[in-house]
Amino acid sequence: MFHSFCILSVLFSLLLVPFSAPQEIFAGEADRQIYQPTPVPDRIMLTWKQDPAHAQSVTWRTDTSVNECFGEIAVAGEGPDFVKSARQLKAETSELKTDRGDCHFHALTFTDLKPDTLYAYRVGAGENWSEWLQFRTLSDKAAPITFIYFGDAQNQIKSLWSRVIRQAVLTAPQARFLLHAGDLVNRGNKDEEWGEWNNSGGWLNGMLTNLAIPGNHEYDINRVNPTAEEQKTEKRHLARRWRQRFEFPENGPSGMKETVYYLDFQGIRLIGLNSMDDIETQARWLETVLKDNPNRWTIVTHHHPIDSVSEGRDNPELRKHWQPLYDQYQVDLVLQGHDHSYGRTGLVLQRNSGQKHTGQKSRRQSAGGTVYAVSVSGPKMYELKAENDFLRRAAETQLYQVITVESQEIRYQAFTATGTLYDAFTLRKNSRQGGPNELINQIPDTPDRVGSAEKD
Repeated sequence: MFHSFCILSVLFSLLLVPFSAPQEIFAGEADRQIYQPTPVPDRIMLTWKQDPAHAQSVTWRTDTSVNECFGEIAVAGEGPDFVKSARQLKAETSELKTDRGDCHFHALTFTDLKPDTLYAYRVGAGENWSEWLQFRTLSDKAAPITFIYFGDAQNQIKSLWSRVIRQAVLTAPQARFLLHAGDLVNRGNKDEEWGEWNNSGGWLNGMLTNLAIPGNHEYDINRVNPTAEEQKTEKRHLARRWRQRFEFPENGPSGMKETVYYLDFQGIRLIGLNSMDDIETQARWLETVLKDNPNRWTIVTHHHPIDSVSEGRDNPELRKHWQPLYDQYQVDLVLQGHDHSYGRTGLVLQRNSGQKHTGQKSRRQSAGGTVYAVSVSGPKMYELKAENDFLRRAAETQLYQVITVESQEIRYQAFTATGTLYDAFTLRKNSRQGGPNELINQIPDTPDRVGSAEKD
């Protein structure tokens, strides 16, 4: 009887709630509580601002009651005594106003580190500290390295993207960093979406470095709580939190710091470009970075692709200003997003500069060229173009890519969200200085996934 009375009481109380309210109260309110900052550090994330062999950056969040925060670091030990030798550094603290209230972000860079060494660190202040987390610095010499590359996460991050990042690290536990080719979230100033993104990575973000470049969805209007009309009409800017959240090198063009940058490590020059900003200015900067490059391998990442794999999308300005430089300076690999489908080329030299892609094949593998990949890790899907010259394509498929760079070759594998190998190739350096790379395709003997998906 008591059980029946309780059920009736609950049903009666629900009748008092307006029809549109349950989702807001039961889902939205729960998320509001989950993603609220507290005095305890959360959203801890490793990034690189300086030489990854000798420095490691970290950012984290607290509520506004924490005005001073610290990081502690020591060489990791087999037992707990390593904490006795930990040194402490003070973080830089800044306020961020969000649609869910104000918070403080904290950032610091641990410097004077030893190459290829395992460190333990924690962040916090007073009685509120994180757990001790660990990272290994990179080598200061050319050495093999594995990383994971993700196309757009963007939508339904908690429910449908989280499995991808977790499966990716299970597939490649040796990975040293995670590379995101833009559109990490759908609304760059919406804190709940960043909460989902951080929770999806969880402790991985505190132990594996994240590198990222902004996509179009990292650009948002600056009002904290815009109306629907303001959201449609007001000018969009880089998300307010980008430079507080991501500690990246400040070696890009003036006004584009931490959205355009390069890093050198273990025989690689990794270049991040911002396809939402001044393309021509970046081209001038890019040429200086490519011309004076002592590394064996050059990998570039940007959000909008040189050639699109999805229907109704084209970026001629990138082909006009950036692709000639990729050809001239023999960029090895370009990693992209935006198209919400998958495509991977062979060795490509520039087609007619700036012209709309016609679908005509112009690949000249015997003359060398660059391999271009476009990928998507989130659940938002677009329809593939009918005409294209990608060697491997996929629609309606969430993927992640595991990339290993060694002295003589790059090994690339694209996996579906279930951990199934979908595409693979090896890019081998020519023994002759300046000679073209050799591309060895290792595509699984399965058909392209080319089912249609509606754009939204």
